[in-house]
Amino acid sequence: MAEMTGNADLARPDSPPARPTAAGRRPVPFRGSGFRHEPKWLAGPVVFVLLVALWETGSRTGLISDIALPAPSEALGALADLVETGKLWLHLEASLSRLVIGWSIGASLGIAVGLAIGLFSVVRAGVSPIISALFPIPKIALLPLFVVWFGIGEGSKVATIVFGTFFPTVVATYGGVDNVDRNLIRMGQSFGLSWRSMVAKIILPGALPAILSGARISGSIAIILLVAAEMLGAEYGVGAYILLAGSLFALDQLIAGVTLLSLMGLAVAWAIGRAERHLLDWRA
Repeated sequence: MAEMTGNADLARPDSPPARPTAAGRRPVPFRGSGFRHEPKWLAGPVVFVLLVALWETGSRTGLISDIALPAPSEALGALADLVETGKLWLHLEASLSRLVIGWSIGASLGIAVGLAIGLFSVVRAGVSPIISALFPIPKIALLPLFVVWFGIGEGSKVATIVFGTFFPTVVATYGGVDNVDRNLIRMGQSFGLSWRSMVAKIILPGALPAILSGARISGSIAIILLVAAEMLGAEYGVGAYILLAGSLFALDQLIAGVTLLSLMGLAVAWAIGRAERHLLDWRA
């Protein structure tokens, strides 16, 4: 009878579950990070060094022809020549000034117009079709028109960058405004927030990730348009240097110019990344 009673007690549904012993416990990892990426600072440089080492090895062993693609050491020598002659700073100063001015104007105008489209129905109805019609046009194709309007000097080059960075910034900005959680806006209305307060405290923070993503894309587009603009009537600039190297079939100098463009792209990505970490720390 005692054995049967004991079995019945074990079968009761209201009996508390047995606690695991100290030896059987194992730590449970924290799972609230929300897919937040951990910084892996060495991964990028290690992959880059490996690729350059393979490239250099292939060039020295003859697997990669010097006629088709010079070795990284030759491109490094071309960069050293630019530094010694002082032309590197002339090319970089000309390119960076055009890039910063054109990108700043284009991105600022794009954010302003994108916010207007996202916030005002009248502006959306009147301006959004124009944006959709002009956005697919290759901006490089309009470079001769800008030369006619602004001359062959700095005006046409800056205008090309402004026009090219304006449209992706507009699309990214009003797309970010449209994707803000409507429940947050309704909650702000229910608490009696003013229109300006809702824009400043709900809509802008919610749209900021998309705006920064658009700035990252427009920055890359600005570098592409910078090269195209400098290949047309520029004395100094990375694009003019690449055009001259290509016309002389100096592939080491051409690779050196492409390396400078890559460094400019890395600088843009670094700047946007710093802005994201500073402005979007509330997502952590």
